[in-house]
Amino acid sequence: MRPQDILMPVAAGLCCKPGGFHIDPVRPVERALITHGHSDHARPGHGAVLATQETLDMMRLRYGENFAGSTQAISYGETIKLGDVSTTFHPAGHVLGSAQIAVTHGKIKIVASGDYKDTADPTCTPFEVVPCDVFITEATFGLPVFRHSDVAGEIAKLLASVALFPERAHLVGAYSLGKAQRVIALIRAAGYDAPIYLHGAMEKITRYYESRGIDLGDLRLAKGMKKTELAGTITLAPPTAITDIWTRRFPDPVAAFASGWMRVRARARQKGIELPLVISDHADWDGLCATIDATGAGEVWVTHGQEDALVHWCQSKGLKARPLALVGYGDEDEDSAAADEATSP
Repeated sequence: MRPQDILMPVAAGLCCKPGGFHIDPVRPVERALITHGHSDHARPGHGAVLATQETLDMMRLRYGENFAGSTQAISYGETIKLGDVSTTFHPAGHVLGSAQIAVTHGKIKIVASGDYKDTADPTCTPFEVVPCDVFITEATFGLPVFRHSDVAGEIAKLLASVALFPERAHLVGAYSLGKAQRVIALIRAAGYDAPIYLHGAMEKITRYYESRGIDLGDLRLAKGMKKTELAGTITLAPPTAITDIWTRRFPDPVAAFASGWMRVRARARQKGIELPLVISDHADWDGLCATIDATGAGEVWVTHGQEDALVHWCQSKGLKARPLALVGYGDEDEDSAAADEATSP
């Protein structure tokens, strides 16, 4: 059996006919295997959902108890048989509970990465290289221009600005699942122990992270605070909130945004970002190339992102490579962040 007979792109997403399931389907299906909890990968309405416990919990927080007909929690390293294939979940290092899904049929192993990063993150299990025959990689930052900065240096920039402008409030835009909690943990690791404030949209997921044993220090809601009390403070908020009317409750706010896209200065200016912080939860160009090489895969399928450059790089290394036509995956978790923000001032 050829790899494309095991996994193939269809309108609903990546389909495994021999196993009777889809991976991260964008439409309701009978059985879905979900890599992580971001809304462009984890959608409600499936008959059965298999994912890590953290991803299932995240979907319950976002969509309610009845987000699927049934659920099954899969641990990292656990192998289950589905139809004619075996599947195993491995850490992806993207956000809490994120997984790569290995699909094995006979002697062929295909690994669907979902979203991943190969750099340290104190808030989730580190990325694991999974040797395979075919590697399905994301390419969100699949261009050589995207070489992410050292995150400690970016946090140092933020804290230097807080020290320089004690009369101003610093508002850090960050996606509500994964990025916000990582930024808080990095700020704490840099020695900052003052209270950190949260937009209401950040509270549920951040408190869930804490319930899983991740220490984020003294966290408080910005709502209800007096304007003068927020001078010299740091507040985490959805990216769409840091430049809208909500910011009027803060004294002379500094708009910061933690994202790999902040490598592009024009994008920062376009969004009105005064303090861009290059902090990404995706692998950069070097990380993508190093990961592909480390898997030992002879064939690479590239999806949702800058496919062409990465396909060309793979082919220049003698690998079989092709773009995978999958639609419905976006930039991080904008839809959910915006939805959360709309319901949580």
